[in-house]
Amino acid sequence: MADPDALRARWSRTLQRSRRTQPSAPAPSPEAYADNLLARWSEPQRRYHTLDHLTAVLDHVDVLEKAADDPDLVRLAAWFHDAVYLPDRSENEERSARLAERALPEAGLSAAATAEVARLVRLTVTHAPAGDDPNGQVLCDADLAILASPPDAYAAYTAAVREEYAFVPPDAFREGRAAILRQLLDLPRLFHTPYGTREWEGPARHNLTSELTLLTV
Repeated sequence: MADPDALRARWSRTLQRSRRTQPSAPAPSPEAYADNLLARWSEPQRRYHTLDHLTAVLDHVDVLEKAADDPDLVRLAAWFHDAVYLPDRSENEERSARLAERALPEAGLSAAATAEVARLVRLTVTHAPAGDDPNGQVLCDADLAILASPPDAYAAYTAAVREEYAFVPPDAFREGRAAILRQLLDLPRLFHTPYGTREWEGPARHNLTSELTLLTV
């Protein structure tokens, strides 16, 4: 289970390090921003996109941080990437990016750092970072690392996704989910960092293929 106090401390450390571009500027305490984000990630409509998912993405960013140009901005993007989340809406990433654009300057980040965080959040629409985008590669790999989970954890992930979309009839869900799996499997690569390619690509493709088989039998 996610530890809100530990997450609050992680947020504070990351935000304070990310303010380094303008150290003389007065900035408010990080706690209020942490509390707002933690409340968002704890909303009742969430089953997969929860504090546990946030914690997992942050942990995966820690694993991949050496591949990023600015791992702290990637961490901030992880905090914001599903901060706005309604399962029946298609503009969650855009609304999450706009939240970052409003909150981060007020929290003490420079315009350039804020723009990079918002760009990274928007990148999670496609999870298709460019070859010369190490920050994007780290965030996308960290977000998709769940696909490479052991079988029990992957089954729990798919069950949680189904719960989030409980309002979708079974046949429609199977059809939509199968289409998403085919799109992922058609990608030339799911992961872009050296670690992700080496450690996660094979298990993820195995999980996706197995789930697709179950959905289409």
